This record gives sequence, structure tokens and C-alpha cells, in this order.
Amino acid sequence: MRSTTPASAPQRHPSQQRHHRIGRGWLAVTAVALGTAGMALAVQPSGGASATSAPGYRQDDLRLDTDALRALGITGVQARVTTASGRDLVAAAGVAVAGTNRPVPRDGYFRIASTGKALMATVILQLVDEGKLSLDDTVDSRLPGVIDGNGNDGRKITVRQLLQNTSGLHDDLPGFDTPQQYYEHRYDTYTPEQIVARAMKHHPDFRPGAGWSYSNTGYVVLGMIVDKATGRPWQEEVESRILKPLGMNHTYLPGTTSTLRRPHADGYQVFASGERTDVTEQIVPDLGGYVSTTADVNRFFQGLLGGRLLSEARMAEMQDTVPVDKRIEAFWPRGRYGLGLVNRPLTCGGSYWSHEGGEAGYITLNGATDDGSRTVAVSLSTSFNDLDETLRQHEAASNLVDRALCDTSSDRQGK
Repeated sequence: MRSTTPASAPQRHPSQQRHHRIGRGWLAVTAVALGTAGMALAVQPSGGASATSAPGYRQDDLRLDTDALRALGITGVQARVTTASGRDLVAAAGVAVAGTNRPVPRDGYFRIASTGKALMATVILQLVDEGKLSLDDTVDSRLPGVIDGNGNDGRKITVRQLLQNTSGLHDDLPGFDTPQQYYEHRYDTYTPEQIVARAMKHHPDFRPGAGWSYSNTGYVVLGMIVDKATGRPWQEEVESRILKPLGMNHTYLPGTTSTLRRPHADGYQVFASGERTDVTEQIVPDLGGYVSTTADVNRFFQGLLGGRLLSEARMAEMQDTVPVDKRIEAFWPRGRYGLGLVNRPLTCGGSYWSHEGGEAGYITLNGATDDGSRTVAVSLSTSFNDLDETLRQHEAASNLVDRALCDTSSDRQGK
């Protein structure tokens, strides 16, 4: 997010921050709603067609699962499962543009939102391996005076806490609740300094290290730390350290370009009024703004968990997890958060690693086994303001990930 922004950039009341643009997406927003709803809508993994299915997860199974997601009112779905043998299963459902018969591209571009946090965390941990950073560095030692005011104290927050969402930094990010707000603010841009300054207007959610709360602001600060530690924009570090080595040639940052490369499915937001609005065209700040494909997302998790990006010691630290708060657990039952990486249980035993993302119009779920030999990426081109719809969408997509990872341990799944 290197573009300059006028000092008069619009400031919005927190009640308007529903589908904001740092990749905070639906998780942190609906967590607030869940907190006020008393957690009555907590989701548990479905016990339907899961790991016991025989003879394995096939192309037809993936097609059925994407069709089931489409039936929830999602305009378009695309999914890719990379099996243990290296063979890909690919399926798409729905339409690319509402009101047309144009099919969803099976290799289309989409915004990956908070999946970008795993990229940022990987760069940070590489810098730790190189001795350029320490996970125990305080924010103030790297960015003096940036975290200050209203009880916020950069002398007490470490790099590790930023990565693990245990810093207590509050999110106050711009977004839109109505179609009118979308049309008015879709081209707004914000500097990292402006976003951090918004958070400094609030007291911390808790004392550093004393709790867990999803904080995009923390990851904005991490980007600023990378800039300072390397002398280069963090975006260049992501490209040179991750995208190029892994051959992720279809992953990029649009910057101030408001559209996506083709082919892509348009993204839709269903607002509280029930109105479905095409929100494809917008400027998304960089960390949440990465655009990718299902093939590239799978390639990233294969490389990360396959040992191509981090030393064993740093990978172990990345996978040292803490429980998420009860509100986010509605989306990640028994989920735990490491350093930019989420661990969730599999119904067949064991667990998988992921970092999903939510942005207005695009929802991304993904998952990979411990060694990265099996990976799944799912892109949904509709997001909802309604909490019930959001939870149903998330549960169905999570079940797809679970079934695919449990049932593709060999190449038995057939054509």
C-alpha cells in the first residue's frame, strides 16, 4: 500500500466497518456479531460424507461439493485439490457474472485477502533466520513511537505477538455496509500510517500477550517493520522470497488498479437489505489485496509446508499455536493460531494448516497436510452480511476441505 493518500481520507464510524479492505474480511466483523449474539450460532464439523467415504475423494465428489456451495446462494465457486500423487482435481460451479450463463473459470483470478498474512509471516520468519529480526524484538525498537497513546505501548508488544494476534491491538478499518457506501468509497486508499493511527484512537483489546484477537492492524505494522529492516518495500520481499522461487506467476498486487486480470469471476456482496451488489471493482490495500489463483495458493502451501521456505526451527515456531477466541472458534472449531498460520482438526484424525481470507465479494478457504503433499483451495465469489448465511457458507466450504484432505492420501480417487 505504497500509494499516497490525501490527509482528508474519509474516516468512518466503527459501526460501518463490516466488509473492510485489509483482509480482515468477514472473520473479525462477524466475530463482533457473534459476541453480541451469545455464540448461539457456533458451527461444528459436519459428520456427513467425510473421511470414511470410499473409495476416496474423486472429481465427481469435488463437483458435488462445489454444486452444494453454489446452492447456498453463492454466485460462483472454483476449487482445486492437489492430491498426494501430484494430480489436480478441479471443479467450478455457478456463473462468473450474475444474470448470465458465463461459466466460472476453473483457473480464474480472485482476491485472497487474509491468506496474504501467511506470506507476510513467512517473510518475517526468513528475516529471523537471517538474523535481521528477532521474534522478541519490540515494535518500539523497530518503529519508535508508532504504537503509542490510549494505553497502546509499542515497548510492550513483540513481533511474535503481532504475528500471533496476541498483541491486543484494536482494529478500526474502513469499509462499507451498504451499496451506497461501496459506490462512494470503493476507490479510497489508505497508507499504513493512517491505518495504524486509526487503531491508536482506541484502547487495546487486552494487555499484550494476555489474550487473542484477530488484528489486521498488527499485520500492517509487520509490513512497516519489514520495510525498515530490509530497506525495501515488503511487497518486493514477498515477490523475491516467495512468489518467484515457488513459480507463483499468477499472484500479484493490483496496487491502485481497481479491477482484476482476466479470467475472473465477479465478486458480489449481499448486504443486510438483501441487495446483491457487484463489488468487483475496488481498491484494496496491499496486504489484503493480493490476487491469485487456486493453483498458486496450493503451490504456496506446498512450498511452505514442504520445507522450501523456512528452516525447521522457524517452521516449528510458525506452528507453535494458541487457541483462538470463542468468537472466531465459531468459524474454526477447535482452531488454533500460530505465526500467520491456522491449525484445524480433520475428522479423520490429525489436523491441517491454512489461512483463509475474506474480502467484500471474495471468500477464500484453503488447507494443507503437515508435509504439504495434499492441498485444497476454494474461492467463493459471494460474501454475505447476514451471519447465518456466512456461517453456512463457511461450514460447507470447510467440509469440502476436510473431505478432500482426508480422502486423497493416494491416487485411488479415479477420474
